[in-house]
Amino acid sequence: MMFLKCPQLAVSLSSRALASSPVARRSNRSSSILLYRMASTSAWGLKDIGLIKTQGYIDGKWVDAQNSETILVTNPATEEELGTVPEMGLEETQAAISAAGKAFKVWGKTTAKYRHDILKDLYALMQEHHDDLGKIITLENGKTLAEGKGESAYSASFIEWFAEEAVRTYGEHIPSPFPSVRNIVIKQPVGVVSILTPWNFPSAMITRKLGAALAAGCTAIIKPSPETPFSALAIAELARRAGVPDGVINVVTTQKNVEAVGRELCQNKMVKKVSFTGSTPVAKLLYGLASSTLKKVSIEAGGNAPFIVFDDADIEKAVEGAIACKFRGSGQTCVCANRIYVQSSVYADFASKLSEKVAAFRVGNGLDEATTHGPLIHEKAIDKVKRHIDDAVSRGAQVLVGGQRVPGAGSFFSPTILSDVPLDAAINTEETFGPVAALIKFETEEEVITLANDTDVGLAGYFFSRDVGRVWRVAEALEVGMVGTNTGLISHATIPFGGVKESGLGREGSHGIEEYLNQKLIAFGGV
Repeated sequence: MMFLKCPQLAVSLSSRALASSPVARRSNRSSSILLYRMASTSAWGLKDIGLIKTQGYIDGKWVDAQNSETILVTNPATEEELGTVPEMGLEETQAAISAAGKAFKVWGKTTAKYRHDILKDLYALMQEHHDDLGKIITLENGKTLAEGKGESAYSASFIEWFAEEAVRTYGEHIPSPFPSVRNIVIKQPVGVVSILTPWNFPSAMITRKLGAALAAGCTAIIKPSPETPFSALAIAELARRAGVPDGVINVVTTQKNVEAVGRELCQNKMVKKVSFTGSTPVAKLLYGLASSTLKKVSIEAGGNAPFIVFDDADIEKAVEGAIACKFRGSGQTCVCANRIYVQSSVYADFASKLSEKVAAFRVGNGLDEATTHGPLIHEKAIDKVKRHIDDAVSRGAQVLVGGQRVPGAGSFFSPTILSDVPLDAAINTEETFGPVAALIKFETEEEVITLANDTDVGLAGYFFSRDVGRVWRVAEALEVGMVGTNTGLISHATIPFGGVKESGLGREGSHGIEEYLNQKLIAFGGV
């Protein structure tokens, strides 16, 4: 994962009123088209071209960078230009933080019901524009249109979930040992929040954080990945149409100024919380910056997920689970299987069935209905995948399927299966973030648990077994924050998403709104 899914920070680091009414939304949609600027409108093919914004969003206004510089955004499947967004820097970031701080004075005092209603309106708009949002994801990220639309629905589900969570932020009464004292605990929003997100889920990684922040009463500055900024800007536009007041949501786009922007988002005293999804090295750097003012921090960092197939597993189901887990998004997810351990007695059968399925994949442009898997995000991703394959082969691994870059335009790589991968291969210690399934043979339950836990990170883990006792033993023994038992898919809005060890801090989804709230004790004496 990175800053956003890139290895290093510099890539090394008040009233809703008429604005939220259906009539006003239609009017806003028409007028917003005038703000649209990009290389070619035909490149998008959207029903509502007003969703495409080529400016940042600060204090309710669409703005360019003060230096007029821009970032070129391309389609990774075709290498064609999609458009540009501003190359913002420190001054714009400070302006966004100031706007969020000003807006918090009002937004933080609104009722939970008020915020619930606005979030429900935003959810409705995301549903209404589901197809367009999915297509934006596909064009800037490269994933198939089916996956793009799937992410659009997934993204909207966080807004729906946290709309309902807004009205469930209950306090409590704590009995006092003293008869004249009553202890009441209330919950209040932490304040201004910095949200830093990756390119692999350019919409869902934002709403998983933003939904919780808005529901709690916080205001936000979003720094999306420079590879995929248009999804973030489309969400900001829909939030504007839904009646989110000026300054509550701000979007700062940057690439070459990422170090200065990231530092300000973490160290500015007005910011009270930082939420980051990205690589572990960058997470550590941002955590250190945020510690200067002891901010609340939520981090979802790198993974190195084990996927274990025991000899009593349903092999067909295990193959289906491995495909869903490993090759979703062409292997560019933080929870995808990175090390596939297969018990020796079923190793050959599993490898054969998995190879047959993967060989039938069709790699191509995500807009092509026949495509099953899209490109990687950029050349650096291609280079890392190739390095991991070459390293494993040099140490004795065999290529069963794929193993090569797909020739032609776009950053495509053939889905790959490696067998007999040695334990000292780089792919066992580094997150590949690509379409490579590394198969490793094991003999006993104790052995594979030791192997699975032999990593500094612990985001997700998976295993397939039909032995009830083993299911409990292994699920409890894996040192990860999330376990998929007889399934390769675990993510949805209602579960606590997060890891242990160096995979991060805190949880998102589920009751993740608590990450954006402070508890306050009010002790009433003299009763």
